[in-house]
Amino acid sequence: MLGLLLLQVLASCLWLGHSEVVTSFEDCPGFFYEGTFPSDALHPEKPAWICQWYRNSCHFATLYDRDRRIPVYSAYIYQPGSGKKPHMWSFVEPQLIRHDSFKEMERESVLIDQHEFTLDQIKDSQAVLEDYKRMTGLNRGHLSPSGHQDGRESKTATYTLTNIVPQDRKLNNGQWSVYEGITMPRMSKGCKTTYVITGTVPGNSYIAGGRVNRPSHIWSAACCLVGTQPDRAWGVIAENDKNQVENLSLGELEARLSTLYRGRTVTLFNNACPRQKTSRHVQKRLRSFSHMSLNHRMG
Repeated sequence: MLGLLLLQVLASCLWLGHSEVVTSFEDCPGFFYEGTFPSDALHPEKPAWICQWYRNSCHFATLYDRDRRIPVYSAYIYQPGSGKKPHMWSFVEPQLIRHDSFKEMERESVLIDQHEFTLDQIKDSQAVLEDYKRMTGLNRGHLSPSGHQDGRESKTATYTLTNIVPQDRKLNNGQWSVYEGITMPRMSKGCKTTYVITGTVPGNSYIAGGRVNRPSHIWSAACCLVGTQPDRAWGVIAENDKNQVENLSLGELEARLSTLYRGRTVTLFNNACPRQKTSRHVQKRLRSFSHMSLNHRMG
C-alpha cells in the first residue's frame, strides 16, 4: 500500500517534469492526506510553495517565508529507511532567485560558478550558508529530517536551506532528537502510512545581522493511517530555547498554534484525522519513551 502511495506521489511530481516554486501545493499534493493543506492562517506575507526536488524526484513539500528566510513548515511521508550517508551539501532554491530559472535545488557554488548567479542575488531571496556560520548556541534544524527518509537521494534532499531553521542546540541534540529518533518510530508502529507536517512559529529575534528569523517554537504533527483510514494522530511542540518537548493531541496542537498565531484558526490535516485527546495509554507511552530515551542519552 505504501509503495503504491509513494508511486502516486512521484507520479504527481513527474507530471510537472521538474521541481517547482508554485502558487499552491496543487502540483505536489501527495504529501498531504487527501490533498488537504494546512490552513491559510500559517501563510506569511510573502510565501513560496516549494515542491522539493532532487535528482528528478520529488521528496517533500515546503511552505517558505521569503521575508524571514525560514520555512514555515515541511510536509512529508514518514518512511525511515536504509541508505548510505548522504552528501551533507546545503542546497538553495534557484527559482526563489528568478522564477524562470531551472527547477531543482542546487549548491550555491554551482549556481555561482556554472550558472552566473551572484551571491548577492541568492542572498536577496533566501538564506545562504554564510548566514549559519556564526551562530551561538544554535544548530541547523531540519523540519523534514534526513532520518525520516528512505534512500540516499531522499536523505540528501533534506539538506536544503529552505528546509532548515536556527534551532536551539540543546533541543536539537536532546529532546527533539529523542522525538524524531525514538518516540516517532514507536508512535507510528503499525501505521501503513504516516503523514507528517513539521513547522515553526516565527520569533522576535534574528541571526545573521537580521537576515534569518529564529523561530520561537518548533512543532510537528502526524496522522497515521492503518489500511486506508486514519487511526490516530498526535503532535508535539517545543519552545526554541528550552530542551523540552510537549506531547499533545492533534487538536491540542492546532489550538496552541491558533493562540500563537494571534487567534487565527490553524488546522493541519484533513478532518478525518482524529483531534481528540490521545488515550491515557498512548500518553503514558509517550512520556515513557521520552523519559527512557533521555536517561539512555545521559547514561
